[in-house]
Amino acid sequence: MYKRSKACQPARSISISQALENLALNLFDIVLTLLLLPASATFPTPGMVLTPKDTLSMNFRSLEVVLFFVIVISCSGCAPEVVAEKVEPPKVTVQHPVMREVVDYKDYNGTTAACATVEVRSRVRGHVDKVAFVDGQDVKEGDVLFELDPRPFQLAIASAKEELKLAQAQQEGAIHDEDRQKSLFEKSAGTKSDLDKAIAMRKSWDARIEIAREEIKSKELDLAYSTIKAPIAGLVSRALLTQGNLVNAGGSDPVMTTIIAIDPIYVYFNVDERTLLEYRDHHRAGQPKGATPTPINVAKIPFQFGLETDEGYPNAGELDFAENRIDSATGTIEVRGTAPNADRRYVPGSRLRVRVAINEPYQATIVPDTAILSDQDRKYLLCLNQENVVIRRDVSLGKLLDDGMRVIRTPTGSSAALNSSDWVIVNGLQRARVNYPVQPMDTEGKALAQVAP
Repeated sequence: MYKRSKACQPARSISISQALENLALNLFDIVLTLLLLPASATFPTPGMVLTPKDTLSMNFRSLEVVLFFVIVISCSGCAPEVVAEKVEPPKVTVQHPVMREVVDYKDYNGTTAACATVEVRSRVRGHVDKVAFVDGQDVKEGDVLFELDPRPFQLAIASAKEELKLAQAQQEGAIHDEDRQKSLFEKSAGTKSDLDKAIAMRKSWDARIEIAREEIKSKELDLAYSTIKAPIAGLVSRALLTQGNLVNAGGSDPVMTTIIAIDPIYVYFNVDERTLLEYRDHHRAGQPKGATPTPINVAKIPFQFGLETDEGYPNAGELDFAENRIDSATGTIEVRGTAPNADRRYVPGSRLRVRVAINEPYQATIVPDTAILSDQDRKYLLCLNQENVVIRRDVSLGKLLDDGMRVIRTPTGSSAALNSSDWVIVNGLQRARVNYPVQPMDTEGKALAQVAP
């Protein structure tokens, strides 16, 4: 068996590219040698007579073949040894799960509404004589808004008073006639029927006097109604009827303006049936069986909300009303809350984002949402064991928090709960493979020698 000489053994290792280059040069020399052989050089066949010249050519050919194998063996023996470079485990960023007190919320879309809205209409017929407010003005209860022409009402009052005087004069005549008939009847000079007629006439005029007096009050009330005042305090709209317009009282009476009260402000939103049932079950769990549920206006349930330009939910209020039935068409129930609005920041009709807590605060395990991976309908995390080997941990997801963290729950049937001492891969997930080692780094980029005791 051929053995390499010590001189042929490499003193140091070379790269794979250098070894392939040397082998290619050796093979090129061999092929070139074969191509340069004379065409007349042939090997003996059975029955062939060899001349001395052919014998010499065959000897050279045999020598070349032997040299070819020697060179091949030398090349294979003297080929430099290739040393594979050691591959380091990939670097990944890990961190511990965080324990935090959280509350489960439900988010809804809502709208604001005025706590009171009044359409100002005239109770009497007349022409607008004066508009006593500026469009968009903040008014108080009892402030004058419109004044109608008072003269027709003053004349009606004067006429009613004259009617009263006429009735009073007729009443005096009836009283005298009644006294005369009584005197005649006592002297047996008059009949009982005449006396009864006199008494009835006097009572009739008494009633007419009361009617005249009530008519005067009615006319005075019409005069008072000709001055239209604000029934509530709030923000008045523009005047829909201006000076000189005729106002008709009755079924066709037009709206003259509107007033809204916006402190406090109402917030309306719809809650789905499932959330309503979950909320009731949660609050009934701590009550005796058969106890009457606490009304929503008594429970004083807090809620948060934000405007379109707000970050998060910086505003707070309390729920005070819920509709008495669920809308079968939408499967929701209308809920209302109130919030203070002394600075007039909230305008009726604005769209809101509403958030309502559905349970009490509790301790939860949270991780960055970006660390969660999916396997069809299953969610899992990549964690590390004591040897820095990647392992898979199936989890059940909770709510997503505002800061990008996700609540983690232990899935049903799993005994391995995620705890605060575990290491979770949060960055470099593409480089990590299950059952392969990795080099853990902290969030500041520093290497961790061993992630677990």
